[in-house]
Amino acid sequence: MHINTSTRWRALLAAAVFGLSATWAQAQTLKVDPADDPAPAQGQQAAPAAQGGIKSQNIFEIRPDADTAPNYAEQNNAQRGQVQPGNNAPMWRDVSKGVTGQTMLPYPEYGNLIQGFVQYPGSSLTTAGEAWRQVRNNWIIPYGGSLLLIALVALALFYFTKGTIELHGKETGRKIERFTYFERAAHWTNAIAFVALAISGIVMAFGKFFLLPVMGSTLFGWLSYALKNLHNFVGPLFVVSLVVVFLVFVRDNMPSKEDVQWLLKGGGLFGGQEVPSHRFNAGEKVLFWAGVFLLGALVAGSGVFLDKIVPAVEYTRANMQVAHMIHASAAVLMMAMFMGHIYMGTLGMRGAYSAMKTGYVDETWAKEHHELWYDDIKAGKIPAQRSVTKPDAAGAPAKA
Repeated sequence: MHINTSTRWRALLAAAVFGLSATWAQAQTLKVDPADDPAPAQGQQAAPAAQGGIKSQNIFEIRPDADTAPNYAEQNNAQRGQVQPGNNAPMWRDVSKGVTGQTMLPYPEYGNLIQGFVQYPGSSLTTAGEAWRQVRNNWIIPYGGSLLLIALVALALFYFTKGTIELHGKETGRKIERFTYFERAAHWTNAIAFVALAISGIVMAFGKFFLLPVMGSTLFGWLSYALKNLHNFVGPLFVVSLVVVFLVFVRDNMPSKEDVQWLLKGGGLFGGQEVPSHRFNAGEKVLFWAGVFLLGALVAGSGVFLDKIVPAVEYTRANMQVAHMIHASAAVLMMAMFMGHIYMGTLGMRGAYSAMKTGYVDETWAKEHHELWYDDIKAGKIPAQRSVTKPDAAGAPAKA
């Protein structure tokens, strides 16, 4: 029988296509992993594993038994390393889940790159570190900055409407010692440390809003780095001086019944006549107990913790974040209160700055601003001179 040549080639082509289709179908029946084979029934012997064959390279395959198959994750990661070198997606998935790894650093939590997840009422699931960041950026920074601006504007308005509080009587030239040398040394040490901490803290917290656009990133980076180190080293000095100030002035800041009348009348700031008070009036006592004692303790304690100089304490991220929130909140409140104290000690009252500078005030000043304290001095209950120096005719202290 004679077969046409074109018919012969068409038959060979069809046979080749059929053979390739059969080979592809057989390859699809091969298992990627012996673990995929069903367990043999009882009494039956498992068929021998196929030799050779084609194995899948689909490393993104979703396998229902991925958690139970032995060494599947390791095998899958090994295949990913061969097919996609540099793909470390599995590692970052473990990191985001809070898996603890290994590290050479001897500190707690350093094996966890990301903190655990938290969820607050009405909010979505987020990491603890991101939650702290949101509290800092959305609460402490805007509200703290607003409080400082409000206090500054209020003091400016008070100054331009009331001006400096002047003496009503004429100075006598006779001086009374208000602060000893040790009291002034303790106060100025604490005051200088406080100002250094306040300025550096304001620059670190708010500097990127008003200094960075003017100075540029390079100069601002150097400035903030220098102030950060200044803040860390001046902090312990502030803590020590704060304790000294508290011990030195606590006796004269104990509450008395006359303080109630002073508070009810607002110290006479709006009535034109001051309310009689002892060595420190009720406003100064409120500043002492609320600002120096309470807020000072919170700022000092949290600051020492942030400096990591407290022994036998775990400096975990959560503890450091809580300490930062306490430190920042208390520091802002403390700065707002002491802005009023600084104002009254400089621009607000004539002779107040001289009292802390030289230690002496005129009798007229003592009688008008602290009448009960002046009466005790005149009655001999309190010595008018407590140090080894005496004021000269010009009012400055001179050696006895």
